[in-house]
Amino acid sequence: MDQLLVILLVKLAVAASLASLLSRSSRFLGLLLREERTMVERLQLSGGISFFCAAGSTLRIITPTYAGTDLAMEGSMVAGMVGGYISGLLGGIVCSLPAMFAGEYLAMPLYAAVGVLGGLLRDVAPEPDEIWRFTPFFDLSLYRLIRYPADRRRTVYHVSIIGAILAAELARFIALQLFDARYVFTLYSERQGWLLAAVAATTIFTVAVPLKIWNSARNERLLEAKERLLVQARLSALAGQINPHFLFNTLNTVSSLIRTNPDQARQVVYKLSSILRRLLRKTGSFAPLRDELAFIEDYLSIEMVRFGDKLNFVKEVEPDVLDVQIPAMLLQPLVENSIKHGLANKVEGGVIRIAARRSSGERIELAVEDNGVGIEEERLTTLLDRGGIGVRNVNERLQVLFGNGYRLAVQSRPGEGTRTEIDLPAR
Repeated sequence: MDQLLVILLVKLAVAASLASLLSRSSRFLGLLLREERTMVERLQLSGGISFFCAAGSTLRIITPTYAGTDLAMEGSMVAGMVGGYISGLLGGIVCSLPAMFAGEYLAMPLYAAVGVLGGLLRDVAPEPDEIWRFTPFFDLSLYRLIRYPADRRRTVYHVSIIGAILAAELARFIALQLFDARYVFTLYSERQGWLLAAVAATTIFTVAVPLKIWNSARNERLLEAKERLLVQARLSALAGQINPHFLFNTLNTVSSLIRTNPDQARQVVYKLSSILRRLLRKTGSFAPLRDELAFIEDYLSIEMVRFGDKLNFVKEVEPDVLDVQIPAMLLQPLVENSIKHGLANKVEGGVIRIAARRSSGERIELAVEDNGVGIEEERLTTLLDRGGIGVRNVNERLQVLFGNGYRLAVQSRPGEGTRTEIDLPAR
């Protein structure tokens, strides 16, 4: 009796270990996430499960003391439940091959039938992913059946899975009674009473444990995918704040020139069309620094129409950083802030300076500086949290992309100008 209990515990441990090992494969997890699979993908899914189950069966045949490693029947049913008829049938055939070579001739028809039964359970599921919610606790299913009548169909389905697993064990027990024990492997032998119930219960849990482990891995993968989509949606929303803001200011410049200088207004519209084409071609969250500087030059050419010789632009960019990828539309909002809040109210105009260089390690340091009117100290302390659209937007985008892996600092003195520095990883 003690030896049988040890074998049953080993069986559960082997099932959990093999399921955890398979869940570490990105390819296998990708197959589990798909509800519709091609024939090749079904072969890969059943092959991944049946390979380890056949290996365990081989170990049991070579060394009978390792009877707990034989998961052939349970693996066949799991293959059918997660992959469908074909995966279950092929899994049952592959799992039974070591036993067939050892003279256990009932193994192939039994395991193949169990695999098809697992595929049937998948097909009758109330929802495509219901198979992953299966619980081996029969009493919990009965409680749900009484407590939640609206979910009766789902609860009956979970009970039917338990019934199908017990039916498979019953078929193996009947085969033992009708034929010689050497034709099919079982753990029953001459045992009776609660030991038979322990064997049947272990079979149920051996089927349920891989499903629970794989469901947990699936949920983690789905959560990661949803987080990536959420980050992308947030970045798109932040980028959407910049473009209308920029277009609004540019159109104001055009409207002020239409009556006073139509030729200049026409030039501004031409420059604006070039900028819009560049924006429409932008597909990713990152762009080379070279492209961002070209964009800023087009933007400043529009602003210079309004300011004339009062606005000057200086670049201090090291050549080896021109191809470094930085967040798209990162510098333009800062340049726009320098013009709108720093130089627009300064009678004699001023200079906007952009600097870029490599800092320590694989990092890049960017700076946008002006010699405008500056920012009051009280407003400077809350600029990143409650400032205008430009700086706040840039800070939020950097937080989404880099977490704590960046630095943004704004330094300013009233009457002297403002300098915004950004330090981030070089891509």
